[in-house]
Amino acid sequence: MDISSATATTPAPSPASAEAPSESSTMISSDFDTFLKMLTVQMENQDPLNPIESTDFAVQLATFSGVEQQVQTNDLLAVIQAQLGAGGMSEYASWVGMEVKAVGSAAFDDSPITFYPDPASGSQRTMVVVRDVSTGADVDYFEIPVSDEPVQWAGVDENGDPFPPGSYTFHLQSIADNLTFSEEQIAVFSEVQELRLVDGETRLILGGGGDIAASDVEAVRRPEPPAV
Repeated sequence: MDISSATATTPAPSPASAEAPSESSTMISSDFDTFLKMLTVQMENQDPLNPIESTDFAVQLATFSGVEQQVQTNDLLAVIQAQLGAGGMSEYASWVGMEVKAVGSAAFDDSPITFYPDPASGSQRTMVVVRDVSTGADVDYFEIPVSDEPVQWAGVDENGDPFPPGSYTFHLQSIADNLTFSEEQIAVFSEVQELRLVDGETRLILGGGGDIAASDVEAVRRPEPPAV
């Protein structure tokens, strides 16, 4: 990875609807019909001299009833969980079009990107690696002060030429005694373009192309007006 001059300056689809599952209900109906047929055959073929006790029939019916109720309870819990998930997603509906701060990729369109480093304790130096999400290649590498102050990446190479528009991630290397002992991805602000409910969890689809859990958001703000 080439070390270039520092190009940064410091301080600067729709909500899922909850529908009751029908497969298990159909299965219960089918199993109950089968159970009745088996019970009928059992009664027809019982020993006349040693008939089945009525209590045995009662036990079998009670057992089947218990299983049926358990399956129906599970169906109800699934419906409730889906409704809670959709309700939770509605809490974040106002975030669409807003910018959220989180560890993730940022969309570069020839405008500077601000990132928010968090140096590891004991850092003597900190270096930033800029990575192109589309290729996985490291495209920039520069040193910044050991500080949690926001840093702005201009998005240009050592010749002053802008990098291609796309998604980029920023990674902070914490160094002590000339050894890199930590590398962590850095938080950035990205625009929320969409909300999705995935396995009961609300996820935010970001302008940088990635997605994050709503619980990973560190801050929310209105989009900054474009530079004039």
